[in-house]
Amino acid sequence: MYSTLQMIHSYWAYLVLTMIIIASFNTIAKYVGGKEFHAIDFRIALFTLIVSHIQLLIGLGLYFLSPNGFKNISANGMGGLDSFARLLAVEHPFVGILAVAFITIGYSKHKKKLTSKPKFKILSIFYTLGLLLVLSRIPWSNWF
Repeated sequence: MYSTLQMIHSYWAYLVLTMIIIASFNTIAKYVGGKEFHAIDFRIALFTLIVSHIQLLIGLGLYFLSPNGFKNISANGMGGLDSFARLLAVEHPFVGILAVAFITIGYSKHKKKLTSKPKFKILSIFYTLGLLLVLSRIPWSNWF
């Protein structure tokens, strides 16, 4: 079950990263260009929110099943982790939760705005922060 969950988490990450990039660039471009907020913009933001939440749930399941996650901290303590083990056990999950929180906050706040410019501004700020957090803690050595 662990290997299946790890494979799903790894491949789903490509979809999540693609959607966060699309959503960030879409909102920034339309904010700068002064465009109107349309249904496709809402759908992009919503789909990004959904796939990132699914990734978070898969990741949390993986965290508690993985020998590199919670079990590694329990067995060795924080002082017994090398930098890569710390990345997988602490930094990657924590920053992933923060990224999903930023995406969720941005999505929630944009719905309260009535005009296009503030909607794009809120989405571009929070989705780009989520993108930067995700990019900062991807274990790049495991990706390729």
